Amino acid sequence: MTDLLPLLSSALILGLLGGGHCLGMCGGLMGALTLAIPKEQRSRRFRLLLAYNLGRILSYALAGLLLGLAGWAVANSPVATAMRVLAALLLISMGLYLAGWWSGLTRIEGLGRGLWRHIQPVANRLLPVSSLPRALLLGALWGWLPCGLVYSTLLWAASQGNAADSALLMLAFGLGTWPVLLATGLAAERTSALLRQRSVRVAGGVLVMLFGLWTLPGPHQHWLMGH
Repeated sequence: MTDLLPLLSSALILGLLGGGHCLGMCGGLMGALTLAIPKEQRSRRFRLLLAYNLGRILSYALAGLLLGLAGWAVANSPVATAMRVLAALLLISMGLYLAGWWSGLTRIEGLGRGLWRHIQPVANRLLPVSSLPRALLLGALWGWLPCGLVYSTLLWAASQGNAADSALLMLAFGLGTWPVLLATGLAAERTSALLRQRSVRVAGGVLVMLFGLWTLPGPHQHWLMGH
């Protein structure tokens, strides 16, 4: 478990740094979910928002477990190395996107739209949200919304070659995204405005790119760790 702590910290930070992307992808949805809470339930809004996000994060962990099983099956093979290289390239692409320098990663999000077309009608039937279990289930469905940041992190987590570790890494990543989306749901305009600032987005993008370079197999990893 001690060996996993640096990776868990990295996953948590990656979720925090991806907050700007989360606002673009899920901020509007979070606002819509908040408005979907009936007036008589507004006093329970915070708990319902927590349930939304808990369901979403559990979906990330489930996806990490499932794809982690595939990573475990090909561990110590050239396929595992290829997965890690692809994950690193996706993370670098995400950094470029967050910094506003290249938006090619958005095309990858189109890969999940076919699945989302089948999930969305089920999610719509859960509205309006009237209970915590309903909010939890809706959040779990929301977790499958196509997202390049999630795909990048998921592939990186799966490349660790251990299904349980992949699930824990995706759980940590999801917890990292929690503050931004919870703040958005509670209409924390200052937090949203801060994360939309150009300097913050560029700094976050550069850090994600460095993380992608660190993920890329090679001797440069030791140099990056030292700096």
